[in-house]
Amino acid sequence: MLVLTVNPGSSSLRAHLVDTTDNRVVDAAEIGHPADSDEARKELRELLDRAPTGAITAVGHRLVHGGQAITAPVAVDNELCEKIRELTSLAPLHVPNTVALLDFLRDAIPERPHVLCPDTAFHNGLPEAARTYALPREWREEWGLRRYGFHGLSFAWALRRAADLLGKPADELNLLIAHLSGGSSVCAVREGRSVDTSMGFTPLEGLVMAKRSGTIDPGLLLWLLREEKLTVAELERGLQQESGLLGLSGGLSEDTRDLVAAARDGDDRAKLALDVFAHRARRELAGAAASLDRIDGLVLTGDIGWDQPELAEDIAAGLGVLGFQGGLDTARDEDAVISRAGVPVLTVRSREELQLAMETARAAQPNRA
Repeated sequence: MLVLTVNPGSSSLRAHLVDTTDNRVVDAAEIGHPADSDEARKELRELLDRAPTGAITAVGHRLVHGGQAITAPVAVDNELCEKIRELTSLAPLHVPNTVALLDFLRDAIPERPHVLCPDTAFHNGLPEAARTYALPREWREEWGLRRYGFHGLSFAWALRRAADLLGKPADELNLLIAHLSGGSSVCAVREGRSVDTSMGFTPLEGLVMAKRSGTIDPGLLLWLLREEKLTVAELERGLQQESGLLGLSGGLSEDTRDLVAAARDGDDRAKLALDVFAHRARRELAGAAASLDRIDGLVLTGDIGWDQPELAEDIAAGLGVLGFQGGLDTARDEDAVISRAGVPVLTVRSREELQLAMETARAAQPNRA
């Protein structure tokens, strides 16, 4: 099968043509425009025009938040499209872009199946204790307030590759996995299944991210609103777009590469941002480890986990209490075990497009194993 995968971010779009017979990307478009923009549609159309006529057999759409309605990859119909529109408030920076792409591509390729692959599906089986907020029962039941978890496509791929690298079946592995990128989260995997994760009801909970705050004392947020320091709109914009590494560095940069370079030159703002990022990553990983009875490895993935050795070293070296050690072998350009001293540390390139293509192929042709 030749699967078109579309992965919309908050302000960009990645699209790939993947041959699922050998997990090979045959063409791609990295589009630096919002998914619902004219520029993005133009570049996406150019990618479609480059594909052989009739060659695309299915289209896979990454859905950041499936809520209670979509808990596994599923083929799209008109009724499901309407359900997706109702999920917009759960991930307002991402779901509207998915809706826009669905509308555009279902018109452009109407004869092929379109499959929604929710990033929350990997965590759908979270144990009750791990997914439940300590909120009034009537709130939880009426509004579906629970911890959903995200980055499921990345975690699923990282688990698959870790099994290959460690030479063990995925369903026998207990892993800590950190997806570190513009959005970041960690996951505890026990016998191949997610049993804890740092993101919750929305992708705002957990680690420090590029522009998102991560976990903040809710009392602080209530104080800001009660004392009328900020409006709801100002608070949301600040937490989603002006915090994280960008806020910590005083607006210097949201990119860890810039911050590492600036910290080397003595910039205290950049150093603080990196220190807080690494501290919070270690804290979340250590907390997730409480859901495991042993740890077979730490997997670092995402743009930062894959290609930011300074942070990888800092995070692993600071988790000695869990059996990890520093001295990572980061001079490599492929997935690898970068430390076997103590508990293994692995680095895996995030290949969401390949996982998305595989899940799309299975859902589009369920009778083919």
